Amino acid sequence: MRDTARVLGINKNTVIAELKKSAEVCTINPYCQGPELDVEIRHELDASSEVEMDEQWSYVGSKDNPRWLWYAWDRITGMVRAFVCGRRPDEVFKAWLGKLDHFNIHRYYTDDWQSYRTYLPSDKRVISKGETQRIENKNLTLRTRIKRLTRKTICFSKSEALHDGVIGMFINKHCFQPL
Repeated sequence: MRDTARVLGINKNTVIAELKKSAEVCTINPYCQGPELDVEIRHELDASSEVEMDEQWSYVGSKDNPRWLWYAWDRITGMVRAFVCGRRPDEVFKAWLGKLDHFNIHRYYTDDWQSYRTYLPSDKRVISKGETQRIENKNLTLRTRIKRLTRKTICFSKSEALHDGVIGMFINKHCFQPL
């Protein structure tokens, strides 16, 4: 926040206020919506697809206040399809699945987490660490570039709105774009 304020020559409170306004970011890939989408990309997105799904744990303020980030990464286009941040795993997980209903997903590659087994159809789900290597690599990238997701760091969020807003804006900027 301070670096952004210094570079822009504005007060850090202004940066925080604008970030809070932007905290309600798009959580479904904007490249998957609208008529302005390139025909070639639209064809790939309308076709049935395969996604790797994973979750990451972080916290706000203290480890007693956990936040989870779930996202689905498309194996064909290399884009994040949808993501969600939240506290209660099953409730937030179901909301995230609702966002993924916009896509024609015929195969989910996941780890062996209980919510995946409970809510994803077993005929479309593949549980395999070998099939989720690319999304695990994406997790590493996110942890490297967003310090709030790093487990041992001095960078942490004090508010859930800012935490989710920073993560959401990063994903919107860097993970929703085609390869």
